[in-house]
Amino acid sequence: MQVLGVIPARFASTRFPGKMLTPILGKPMILWTYEGAMQSVLLDHVIVATDDERIAEIAEHNGADVIITSPSCRNGTERVAEVAKKLHLFNTIVNIQGDEPLITGKIIDSVVEDIGARPEASMSTVYVEEPSLNKARNNNMVKIAMDKNDFALYFSRSLIPHMRNKNVVPKRHIGIYAYRWEDLLRISRLEPTPLEREENLEQLRALEYGMKIHCVEVPEAANMISVDTPEDIAKIERILRRKK
Repeated sequence: MQVLGVIPARFASTRFPGKMLTPILGKPMILWTYEGAMQSVLLDHVIVATDDERIAEIAEHNGADVIITSPSCRNGTERVAEVAKKLHLFNTIVNIQGDEPLITGKIIDSVVEDIGARPEASMSTVYVEEPSLNKARNNNMVKIAMDKNDFALYFSRSLIPHMRNKNVVPKRHIGIYAYRWEDLLRISRLEPTPLEREENLEQLRALEYGMKIHCVEVPEAANMISVDTPEDIAKIERILRRKK
């Protein structure tokens, strides 16, 4: 299995423009993500995929391989797929989102191992349990409902399940995906779907077209924070200072 890690990184984020270059303890966020990806022992190669020359210049200056992608890419999945089309050597592609500066090699390797062990899955992704209902109600936190075999039934920004009896611990989705090469290209060609548009979650497209997404629990990912707003930077810096 030849495994490619791709970090899609765009400058024009709707909620937080330029966040990929925002300093975290003095270092641009994209470099934190890249260095975390380079800790993986199962990725054969890592590429930063961007349509912005500023991101490309900083990534290349710090040793990253960069592919310039089309500005017409509508989302990270399409950006990763554009890279995959050019690199037929790799049969497994990992989408490592650029706004995950706390990503580690262990988290990446867990999802690579999972897709390799699940021939029936088109994709694998990561989750952790979220015991705090107050945190789980945050619409920036994506939750997963799964079947008994840990295949995704639905992803939502709303709290799922309803938690009427509080017998279930909510599952927080961690935004990293491993795809089989052909399934990634298929997803990128499919038209956006109603649930995908409503929730603004790309992975719902795969579910709506009947593709299977397996979910693997990685407790180490519990401390991960995606950067959605400028306020998240301070939270991440506190975590990194504690690690140091």
